[in-house]
Amino acid sequence: MATTTLPPGGLAITADDDFQLERHGVWKRLRRHKPAIVGAFVIAFMVLIAALAHVLPLHDPNAIDNAWSGTPLAPGVAGHFLGTDEVGRDLLARLIYGAQISLTVALFAVIMELTIGTVVGAIAGYYGGWVDYWLMRLTDVFLSIPLLPLLLVLTAIVSATSTKAALNFGTIVIIIGGLSWPSLARLVRASFLSLREKEFTEAARALGNRDGRIIFRHLLPNAVAPIIVQGTLEIANVIILESTLSFLGFGIQPPTASWGNMLANAQSNMSNAPWVAILPGLCILVTVLAVNYLGDGMRDALDPKLK
Repeated sequence: MATTTLPPGGLAITADDDFQLERHGVWKRLRRHKPAIVGAFVIAFMVLIAALAHVLPLHDPNAIDNAWSGTPLAPGVAGHFLGTDEVGRDLLARLIYGAQISLTVALFAVIMELTIGTVVGAIAGYYGGWVDYWLMRLTDVFLSIPLLPLLLVLTAIVSATSTKAALNFGTIVIIIGGLSWPSLARLVRASFLSLREKEFTEAARALGNRDGRIIFRHLLPNAVAPIIVQGTLEIANVIILESTLSFLGFGIQPPTASWGNMLANAQSNMSNAPWVAILPGLCILVTVLAVNYLGDGMRDALDPKLK
């Protein structure tokens, strides 16, 4: 294994040692960012509660308590810890199951966005020339389209052809993930334009490595830091988009719970039962803030200027 000698003491470290030191440095810088640590704990708590929803002692989120149907129930009464919504469904259960929907949509949409954006940006930045030109023009076309109006139109078309919640879920993921990648593609392209001129890239070409191996084996690992940061921040954007679509009636359809449609359904009870709207709104606010703080902390920790 290749080593690097550090004068004057004659000490040497291996490549693995260097990687461990670098990883330790990133973690040390991240720990200094207190809001990011708090955000990470909040996100972990949200994910854990959502994942354990089926084993927690919760009411059925879609079951209607006929005794309170049509009247929002105050928290702590009749076995409903946070009360019920306007049709008698347990609010706590719907918040937790709504977290499953919102977080799952965000996760899969961001994975799709990262995949498309990384591939497009990597190919454009590595090959340059006419490949770069046409891929960036395609990116410009997507960037020129207002995202939310297009999402509303597309989801309205799908909703008109199907009322199945499962299909709506998959369609929302595809639409959001398939339209949100251009900014990441530009970011990856900029990184690859710089990395393709580095000495290790020339060495990989000289050794006869194919383009695909150079892109994914040598260049992409060196561009992964901004991709991770962008992906983290995009989770918050997708949560807001999904909540907006559901609030406007074009996203997850009732009786399936999501934070957005819970807000929409609570509008008629803002005066006599404000907590029915405050609680899902607070969940959205806390989750988005936590993700943004974590993204900011990761950006600072992975910034080469701080190493």
